[in-house]
Amino acid sequence: MIRNIVLAMLICLFSSHLFAVDEQGGDFRPLFNGEDLEGWVNVNGAPDTWRAESGMLRCTGKPICVLRTDRMYENFILELQWRHASPRGNAGVFVWSDPLPAKGVPFTRAVEVQVMLGLETENYTSEGDIFSIWGATMTPERPHPAGWERCLPSEARTKGAGEWNDYRITCLDGTISLEVNGKKVSGGYDVNPRRGYICLEAEGTEIDFKNIHIKELPSSNSPLAEVANDAVGFSTLFNGLDLDGWNAADIAPEAWTAKNGRIVHDGSAGDLWSKKSYGDFVLMADWRWVGESQGKKERPIIGADGRNTGETVELEERDSGIYVRGSSKSQINIWEWPAGSGEVWGYRTDESMSDEVRAACTPRSRADAPTGSWNRFIITMRGDRLTVNLNGVTVIENAPLPGVAKSGPIALQSHGSAIEFTNLFIMELEPEDG
Repeated sequence: MIRNIVLAMLICLFSSHLFAVDEQGGDFRPLFNGEDLEGWVNVNGAPDTWRAESGMLRCTGKPICVLRTDRMYENFILELQWRHASPRGNAGVFVWSDPLPAKGVPFTRAVEVQVMLGLETENYTSEGDIFSIWGATMTPERPHPAGWERCLPSEARTKGAGEWNDYRITCLDGTISLEVNGKKVSGGYDVNPRRGYICLEAEGTEIDFKNIHIKELPSSNSPLAEVANDAVGFSTLFNGLDLDGWNAADIAPEAWTAKNGRIVHDGSAGDLWSKKSYGDFVLMADWRWVGESQGKKERPIIGADGRNTGETVELEERDSGIYVRGSSKSQINIWEWPAGSGEVWGYRTDESMSDEVRAACTPRSRADAPTGSWNRFIITMRGDRLTVNLNGVTVIENAPLPGVAKSGPIALQSHGSAIEFTNLFIMELEPEDG
């Protein structure tokens, strides 16, 4: 009798505990419906990189890219199963992620939960490492032997190629923990950002996911909680694998190529134009110089009014650019000149233009990264007005481009210098006149 009473009390207490948790966070719900990619956004992959098939979310692994949720999450429990086809498979789950990749790479700022097989070292494992990437921060719950912001798992619990593994990822108030096949193995705290998107990562090998469920937990509303940046509405102009969407047929095959998730240009003749035309938009483009310069040349110093000052400087000549609205006149310059990239050559040098136009098309400051480093343009066209942000600095603001077409394709310019582009994203805007 006493035993039955005690048992009943325990059941009651346990049930009350479960009910309290459900009251706080609600029930688990599918994050993947097993039939299609509804609720997910293919950020920078090819159209066939991710697909729903036989109740699984299947990934070719190529290009290196991410598939993200269509909205942000803060506190939650994420459960999923995964299996690699290869004994040396590589992928990941990103949490609290930005929606678009970090500068020059296909990965987002996030905390990554490693999904990998066949690589065991002193500094990383295939057993469920957790680590911050590309600007996110985290303190591992156990110090890393090399001091990295990475938690190595407490034990090996991952199953091999062809077998399903269970992950349970708990993200709560800036802490994260991972259970692999039923037991916690790794975690971290003091994470920032701590509100963002959830991503599945492709990193070179085939992988399947299934039974992806999420349980949202109450927000902490902490003033210390950094939120991932929000850039919804962008679509990729480059699928990471080939030049589909670009008019490359009339250009020498070696001039522009898709390689390692980048558009690579060798400097030979032929601009690369998009097949589609764009009117008002925000364009993101990462670029960097590669290879040798065109040699040392004397180039003018440009004043704030857009005119040459009469002084010159010797520099290593590198030159390229981005054309908008279908015209080389509306070119956002990429070069090594002292004025810095972002200059609109066709308008700045046109003596028929007003002083206002020529000055507005001259960079306010030089914001280029060192040669060989990645740079990021954010280019906004609204009506006949152009704004260019380079590496977080607005170098051209609301510059008028008289006579610019209302719509036209975008081009990557060939001007004798080897250059690489990646992370080409565009968000089309409604015309201001409706």
